Amino acid sequence: MAPVERITLFKIPNEADRDRVLEQYKVMAKTALKDGKPYILNAAAGPSFPDPRNKGFNLSVKTTFASMEDMKFYDEHCEAHKALKAVVGPVREDILTSYFQSVL
Repeated sequence: MAPVERITLFKIPNEADRDRVLEQYKVMAKTALKDGKPYILNAAAGPSFPDPRNKGFNLSVKTTFASMEDMKFYDEHCEAHKALKAVVGPVREDILTSYFQSVL
């Protein structure tokens, strides 16, 4: 079965806050564990390029999981993700998340 690709876009008005969120993503990518082992297959994050098509979303993140079960664990139980949400929550103006399995 194909991995689950998750795209998350943020609107974070303040550049310093965006930098803090990116630093926390670096921490999360190194500390996210399930059953004592890393379970996120890949994580990528960075400022979005200015473009009218991004509708103001200025921080882009892509995470890859082996299964929907792993993504659900990330959403509901991962301590590293909880720490990330604690940093993001107060500074984000909006968030958009989508996930899929590639058919290519």
